[in-house]
Amino acid sequence: MEEIATGCRWAEGPVWFADHGCLLFSDIPNERILRWTPGAGVSTFRQPSNFANGHTRDRQGRLISCEHGGRRVTRTEPDGSITVLADRWGGRRLNSPNDVVVRSDGSIWFTDPTYGILSDYEGYRAEPEQTARHVFRLDPVTGDLAPVVSDFVQPNGLCFSPDESLLYIAESGSSHDPAVPPVIRRFRVTERGLSGGEVFATLDCGLPDGIRCDMAGNLWSSAGDGVHIFAPDGTLLGKIRVPQRVANLTFGGPRRNRLFITATTSVYLVFVAATGAQTP
Repeated sequence: MEEIATGCRWAEGPVWFADHGCLLFSDIPNERILRWTPGAGVSTFRQPSNFANGHTRDRQGRLISCEHGGRRVTRTEPDGSITVLADRWGGRRLNSPNDVVVRSDGSIWFTDPTYGILSDYEGYRAEPEQTARHVFRLDPVTGDLAPVVSDFVQPNGLCFSPDESLLYIAESGSSHDPAVPPVIRRFRVTERGLSGGEVFATLDCGLPDGIRCDMAGNLWSSAGDGVHIFAPDGTLLGKIRVPQRVANLTFGGPRRNRLFITATTSVYLVFVAATGAQTP
């Protein structure tokens, strides 16, 4: 394992750009998005970042970001301009979008917990206007925004299975309420949204934040002691021990077999015997 970046206050939101050969990641409290390039190290991609947290790419390769400061989901266009994709539902401001994924049909799915409005550390303190902590789906054709799950205490990371028939969502409510189980739930993706929602796995150290799937359908989750890897049936296969508390992770590199791990103040890199399922 290599430490490829450090000096952050809370590193989050790693996303790999294969066409540029670089990793982008958030340093939320310092309100910046950083770029790591092999051989060149770390540079600033955007500052201020509006307290950006999670990132992904759409099927056109554009950067999709969750911003705590603006309480919105945005898209960075090829010319660098920013398009707001979602900032309200039901006439009320979103809480603070946290993590985001894009399905092959172009739909954008994101979680909306309240971490960015709980204090001024990772956003701006405010009272929530939404009546729940929803998981949303943004329609790629109509632009309509709709909640697909509303029974999480604090929904956090999310990822699709390789065939996109399943959506995994992390429950991180134990960050402020130890009575909330640190679980990852599994939903079946239907034409009308989601069904199911049973517990897929329970973490034995810390809580689940960012999660990713590999091409074999195994799920890789952030945890208090590193990264936990679960088989498609929920069996714990093993752990990658990390010296700091892990917030998120993503696969990258030319063959998508490098695991980039954001953990508190640093970003770590380790080669693994797996291939990430994300596209592009």
